Amino acid sequence: MLKSEYSLTEKVYQNLRSDILAGTFRDREELRETVLAKTYGVSRTPVREAIRQLALEGLVDTIPNRGAYVHNIHEKDVKDVYAIRSLLEGLAARWAVENISDDQIESMEEILYMSEYYRKKEHWEQVYMCDNEFHDIMYSACGSHLLEHMLRTFHEYVQQVRKSALQDEKRAKSSFEEHAAILEAIKSRKADEAAALAKQHIENAVESWKSTDAIHAVE
Repeated sequence: MLKSEYSLTEKVYQNLRSDILAGTFRDREELRETVLAKTYGVSRTPVREAIRQLALEGLVDTIPNRGAYVHNIHEKDVKDVYAIRSLLEGLAARWAVENISDDQIESMEEILYMSEYYRKKEHWEQVYMCDNEFHDIMYSACGSHLLEHMLRTFHEYVQQVRKSALQDEKRAKSSFEEHAAILEAIKSRKADEAAALAKQHIENAVESWKSTDAIHAVE
């Protein structure tokens, strides 16, 4: 594959993946190459390759001689993602204790401040963005590119659920408090405590998801 073709394929892959995870497509909706090519302003070749990659990732089902269909995130997928995240998130927090920089700590403190500000203003989209940034920095601080990549992927998979859950005032407040406790443990270089708090944070998110309208954010 030529470099230009690879770049186009990667662009289409990222855009189509983001649209699927954002709920732009209905579950089982057919992905027509001609329509997608027009939507993303490319030929059918990079679209076909992007669909193939997404099929390997489990976000698209391909049926021979019939076509490709969206496989949205379902309730069981969400449960699976959170079960895996609860373990990996704790590991990331533990390793962040050893590797985090002063600049990263300062950035996380600023994010916490802004998160609380937006929560009190009920600016839920900004609260969600702050949540993303907090976790992103912790993932970067863990010092493992492999773990960082896995966690970012799982984080993206449940973005609809997280966004919906963080519009609940009670959960948004609890999430802020949990983030603050995790950061304090990391700053104090308490690896066991940071890992336990991060794991509990994800488990709390699951329980909140089950008890709020966020559960309806998936098929």
